[in-house]
Amino acid sequence: MQLSDDELKEKLTPEQYHILREKGTEAPGTGQLLHNDKTGEYRCAACSQVVFKSGTKFESDMPGLVGWPAFSAAADEGAVKLQEDDSLGMRRTEIVCSNCGSHLGHLFEDDPSSPSGQHFCINSAALDFKEQ
Repeated sequence: MQLSDDELKEKLTPEQYHILREKGTEAPGTGQLLHNDKTGEYRCAACSQVVFKSGTKFESDMPGLVGWPAFSAAADEGAVKLQEDDSLGMRRTEIVCSNCGSHLGHLFEDDPSSPSGQHFCINSAALDFKEQ
């Protein structure tokens, strides 16, 4: 069941709503899940779909991308959608939840510190963590 924008405004904090629904970005180094090293699932904060798993989280040292949780892969092939993002005068790949379309972050393809080379740069505020 999809929540309306009004229902999401009630469910989410103002920061979460801004990031998930208005495509905002949290300040680097401020997210509470940045240094989380527990085992579990990362879920979309808007709809609770599992989008990433702890086994793919890594510490990136790529300049400009340090400060947000980094994942080398999505939870499964259908967990997220990738779409072109030409905002801010640059071409990027936006990552959205495949279930509700909420903005999660951006994908970068050339991170040497990632096991897959892919860097899913995700806002902590866009996620809920469920420890297993």
